[in-house]
Order: sequence, then C-alpha cells, then structure tokens
Amino acid sequence: MAKGNKPGHRRFGNVRKRDSGRYQASYIGPTGRRHFAPKTFERKSDAERWLSLVEAQIFNGDWTDPDRAKVRLGDYAAKWIDQRPGLRPRTVELYRWLLKKHIAPHLGAVELGKLSTAIIREWRSKLLAAGVSGSMTAKAYRLLRAVLMTAVVEDKILTRNPCQVRGAGTEDAPERPTLTIAQVFELAERVGVRPVGNIRKLDSGEYRLRYRVKGGTVRRFPQTFATRVEAERVLWKLAEDGHADVTRDDRLRAFILLAAFASLRWGEITALRRCDIDLINRTVRVRAAFVEQANGRMLLGPPKSRAGVRTVSIPAAIVPHLVAHLNRYVRPGDDALVFTGIKGGPMRRSGFNKITRWKYVVEALGVPNLHFHDLRHTGNTLAADMGVSTKNLMARMGHDNERAALRYQHRSNSADRAIADGLDALVRAEQRRDGDDEDGAAGAAGALVPVA
Repeated sequence: MAKGNKPGHRRFGNVRKRDSGRYQASYIGPTGRRHFAPKTFERKSDAERWLSLVEAQIFNGDWTDPDRAKVRLGDYAAKWIDQRPGLRPRTVELYRWLLKKHIAPHLGAVELGKLSTAIIREWRSKLLAAGVSGSMTAKAYRLLRAVLMTAVVEDKILTRNPCQVRGAGTEDAPERPTLTIAQVFELAERVGVRPVGNIRKLDSGEYRLRYRVKGGTVRRFPQTFATRVEAERVLWKLAEDGHADVTRDDRLRAFILLAAFASLRWGEITALRRCDIDLINRTVRVRAAFVEQANGRMLLGPPKSRAGVRTVSIPAAIVPHLVAHLNRYVRPGDDALVFTGIKGGPMRRSGFNKITRWKYVVEALGVPNLHFHDLRHTGNTLAADMGVSTKNLMARMGHDNERAALRYQHRSNSADRAIADGLDALVRAEQRRDGDDEDGAAGAAGALVPVA
C-alpha cells in the first residue's frame, strides 16, 4: 500500500486534490523514491488511470526512472560518442561534427524525456529548409536514432525511441559513376600529366597566365583572369587541346590501376608495404589502413571492417606497372611504403589532389564528378558483372556480412583468382582493340600530345 493512502483506497500510488481543484498523482517507484506525474489532472479518474498505466509498466518491466530522463540530449549524445566501442577515428570526428553542427543547436538543450516524434520531425524539416542536403540530414537523423536507441534498450531511460519518422534515415544518393577499362588506363596516364606554365598575380589583383609551347617558347595568354582558378582552368584546357607543353610523371600510374582493379579503399592502398605485394602469385595483402584525422594526424590501424583483412588477386596486365613502380619509386626493405607523398611519408588526400590536380584531370576525362573512391566502385562493378557470387564479391571487397560469409572468404581463393583473370581478359581485349584502332601506334588512350 502506498504511503499516505487510507484503508480501502488505492493500493498503488496516491491521488490528492490541490487547492486549485486539480488532482496530483504520485507513487513510490522501484528505486524507493517518490515520483510525481508530469502534469496535474482535471479529474480524479484521469489521475488514477495514469497511475494504473505506471503500475503496469513496473509490473511488465517497462518502467523507466523519469528523473533520469531529465538529462539533456546534447550531454547524453556527447557521452554516447565518447563511450561507443569500436568507432573508427574518422567516424568519431563525423559524429561529433554532426552533433555540433546539426543536432545540438536545435535539440541539445531538450531533456530526453521530452523528445517526441513531432519534435524530431520538426527538427528534420528545419534542417532541410535551411539548405542542409538530404544526405547530410539523413546522417544526422541516423546518429540521433542510434543515440536514443541506446537510451531505450541499454540505459532504460526511455520506453520508446521517438525517432519514428518514416524514411528519414534513408539517403537517396545518386548512383556513383563507373569507368570503362579504357578510362581507367587513361586516368592512370592523365594523373601524371602536368601543363607547363605559370600564373602570376598582378598589382591590379588580376592573374596573368604564361604557358610553354612545344619547342620551349613561352607565350603569354592574351587576357587576364579575375581568379587563379579561372587561369588554371584555361591552362589545363590549353594542355588538353595540345596548345601547351606538358611534363609526364608515372609515379601514380600503378596507384590508380591497383585502386581500381584490386578494389582497394584509400586507407588500404596508402598503407601497403613492399612485403604486401606478391608479384609471383599476383596478390596484394591488405593488413592495415591509414586514417587521416581532421587535425592532419595520420593513424595506422586495422582496415575498416573485420573482412577488410584479406588477400586480393590482381590482373596479370597490371603486374608490369607494379614491377616498374617498385623498382623506380619504392625504397628497399620489406617494410617500405609502396605509395608515398612527396616527402616520403604516407600519402594524404590533400597532397594527392594537389599533385594530380584531380578536378581538372577528371573533367578532361569526361567524368567531372569522379571521386577517388569511385575507382573501387568501378572495380567492384566490373567484378560483379562477371556473375560471381555475392559472398565471393564481398570477400574481395572486404565487406562485412554474416559470420558464414566471413568463413566462406577463406575458401574463395579460386573464385577471387577467377575475378582477377576475368579483369585481365577485359584489359587485354581493350588493349588489342586500341592496337587495332591506332594501327600499331604507341601510347596510351587519351594521352596528351603537345603540338606547336
């Protein structure tokens, strides 16, 4: 019998009439503390009905301590990110950024117990109305949903997850571009091409462009430009059209080919060591991956997923490019990095983009929105088109799946070699076709040729 009740009255909880004429309900919870209803009731029967619901929750094990639900979402979410096991450094940075940028400014001060589906729906609508992309909004929603799911399932702070907005966590991202075999090789050539010229800022604030033509003559472009970007774009266009001389560097050729035809992630390919390349058996062993944090710090850790530790077969057609790269650009010693930055350290995305001028290269290739990760997507697509099983494909990609699929990875070596051989056949067929089209002319498809 609850404290304060008279004989014959309620066996659970207490209802008393306040001076205002409304009724206040309270009860002693499982923790021994008295809890009051969040509001008063106009009728005594409404207060008693509320107490009956609370009693049922306690009996069924669904009761949560309302005092614990007073914690603010911003504080709870920040602690959730800090304490979440298994998050990769880049994921932690992304979650903290989403919380700071899109969640905390709107919902950070709201108590967990006061969150509702209506509040979540309004928050999402405000993000979209403010110009936040659908993809980024979906990421923020999924983070919020995961945080509140912990509050429901593990911490028992909430009885129900208020993130119930249908479709809010789904990203309708456009299909990423894939390259043809010929385009992969053309890209491998183009990343080493540099137009010869210089851009100078004038006292007027405009930019003047000078470029070298074949034969060594330097010419000045007849007009000036408002921005350096405009001048750079014209310089690359001059090179593309053969009007500006170029230099060539093949140190990234094998990097592009291996990323595409071995379906490697950026962090995986940049962490490869000499000992990971087996030229005789045509395999690449993936054991680790670099992660670049927002502050520029480079971390070496395991691949993205458990299945990421794997051995991938490669097409025979790219082996000569790997041999040339290892002989020319890789230091001796099994532990030497296969691909490095300018100063010999791990390759960084910013350094790669700056060296290659990736934006201009992919525009000239005809695929202006191509990302480096699309090379992996290309390799996966080419392999999938060969009709291999999903399990074998996921083993090659290094994707996690059910435990049975992970066990199957160890007995799919022959299937993985079949994928590599199939890619090799496609490459050689494309090379033969190029030879027929060019009547034996030397040079890779799409290579820039300086003209006078």
